[in-house]
Amino acid sequence: MRLFLLFSFSVFCNFLFAQNDPSEDFEEIVCKEAEAHSRQFETALVANPLTADYDLKYYRFEWYIDPALYFIEGSATPYFQTLMDEFTEIHFDFSTNLIVDRVVYHNQNISFTQSGDYLLTIHLPAPLSAGTLDSLTIAYAGAPPSNGFGSFEQSDHNGIPILWTLSEPYGSQDWWPCKNGLTDKIDSIDVIVTTPQEYRAASIGLLTEELASGTDKIYHWKHRYPITSYLVAICVTNFVEYTDTVLLGNGTELPMHNYVYPESLVDAQEGTADLIQVLQYFDSLFVTYPFHEEKYGHAQWGWGGGEEHQTMSFVSNFGWSLLSHELAHQWFGDMVTCGSWEDIWLNEGFATYLEGLSRERFLGNANWLAWKSGRVNTITSQPGGSVRVNDTTSVNRIFSGRLSYAKAAYLLHMLRWKLGSDFFEGVRNYLVAYGYDYAKTRDLQQHLEAVSGVDLTEFFEDWFVGEGYPSYTVTWDQNGKDFLVRLGQNTSHPSVDFFEMPVPLKLSGDGVDTTIRLEHTQDDQLFIVPVSFDITSVEFDPEIWLISRDNVVQEGTLSSVSHDLADGRNITLYPNPVRDEIHVMTERDNVVGEFHWQIVNGLGQRMEAGRLSGDTDIISVKNLIAGIYRLLLLDNDGGVEVVSFVKE
Repeated sequence: MRLFLLFSFSVFCNFLFAQNDPSEDFEEIVCKEAEAHSRQFETALVANPLTADYDLKYYRFEWYIDPALYFIEGSATPYFQTLMDEFTEIHFDFSTNLIVDRVVYHNQNISFTQSGDYLLTIHLPAPLSAGTLDSLTIAYAGAPPSNGFGSFEQSDHNGIPILWTLSEPYGSQDWWPCKNGLTDKIDSIDVIVTTPQEYRAASIGLLTEELASGTDKIYHWKHRYPITSYLVAICVTNFVEYTDTVLLGNGTELPMHNYVYPESLVDAQEGTADLIQVLQYFDSLFVTYPFHEEKYGHAQWGWGGGEEHQTMSFVSNFGWSLLSHELAHQWFGDMVTCGSWEDIWLNEGFATYLEGLSRERFLGNANWLAWKSGRVNTITSQPGGSVRVNDTTSVNRIFSGRLSYAKAAYLLHMLRWKLGSDFFEGVRNYLVAYGYDYAKTRDLQQHLEAVSGVDLTEFFEDWFVGEGYPSYTVTWDQNGKDFLVRLGQNTSHPSVDFFEMPVPLKLSGDGVDTTIRLEHTQDDQLFIVPVSFDITSVEFDPEIWLISRDNVVQEGTLSSVSHDLADGRNITLYPNPVRDEIHVMTERDNVVGEFHWQIVNGLGQRMEAGRLSGDTDIISVKNLIAGIYRLLLLDNDGGVEVVSFVKE
């Protein structure tokens, strides 16, 4: 969605503008300025409970727009179905800056009131019963409120006037009577715009008519898919129009209609030509392009980024980052829309991550690594901050570039690392289950769990609700053919005491290398991994799967002690010396549970005791003072095995 001046931005903004380099400094400067601008605009205008008693079925919009004027005139005709008996009045979210001239119901004018800042109440002449399908027409005119984040904006390009709308998150009510929440999609719409004949009007769906009317032209756009209110949009200026054709996986030849400034035509044609392969990739990766019976397209506008208006993204330029991001929203944000602004990451995280995946697919590994490094640097530039939005009245917080975009994208990247191919299957199932509807975080989680069989409760508690990130300390040693590693972790914010994640390490030596995956489930965890070569270097997370910062990799002393048991098998104790925990591994299949253990000091005094319960056991020695100890293993037959170790 709004990849533009409304972010809470830092270096994350590097993907905003028209280039393939994911780390340009210029975007950062622009976005810093935008951040200062956007802080002014906070609003408490959220979903209105008075609009919950009916279901929207259809809208017909008829507007007169002259882009040289900051003004709208026309009507909105909603078709609605009542959800309760004794339905005597209907409410809409609608700015009182706009004056309602009349409300027509069954060919008669009926009474209405405009109150507060954003409430239109229409009084029906007789009560309706539950389940009644009805309609009315609201005629109005005026200059919508200019709240600074683009609900209804007028400016110019190259000396030519342009007018556009941008309603996410709360701006629809600024310029048309609507439901402003995230609960009720309109099943279908018609948008009919009359404008002076030197201009063209771009909008949602398919252009079905373009008619001359005196000195004006009428553009009729028809959309037959469910749509949330903030995605309804118009853009009017002296566009030139051209069409690319995209062959989808289901055989559809999808038109990509583009409405661009005459002075931008060459750049636009180059950018949208590149986007064809990206659209085909997304179409194959998840589900068929969601609006394949109509179109995809772009309209150029006067804002500093883009917005994913359904079937027609509004964009400021035609660079890879912006076009791929807004395209991804057709699946994530438009087909499936976040069910609350707390869950905006379901829109923005996916769109940001898919932009990254398009780099992985088409722009090469170096570009992909640079993109990932940039996102991680942005996320870890501050110690706190959750993906879950903790203040949905703040536009700046909802569209935080660091959290709702970068960290959210990396949450998905880490899920992919954790779940493998099950990640994509789970996401596909999520799209099918909630297609053309709203969804929340728990819905995605349930589909990922259903496919993978992995309980993701802790993952989402840590990475969606929790704040901050981990820093890792890797201490490694090699004992013959055993690679020994101690993996420690500190967290940047007290809301999470430990991030449980698989950790990749790249081991190199003797002209070969291998990457191992360690299931890191506790701090200061110890691992033994068999290797077939002498290790000379260890690299932490070389492909940047994890959010982390200030990681340390060091070679240390983590030697193990081996002891041959009476039956010829082996028991291994490591590390030695030991600091906090000692690991006991045995080859005795189905026998290890028969051992009891004791730790005795140099005087033969028993310090600790317990029972071994598995093939690998962990014994805490935190309470022991430094010195030499013996671990006694006692079986049920009275046999005793002894292994010595050093406590640091």
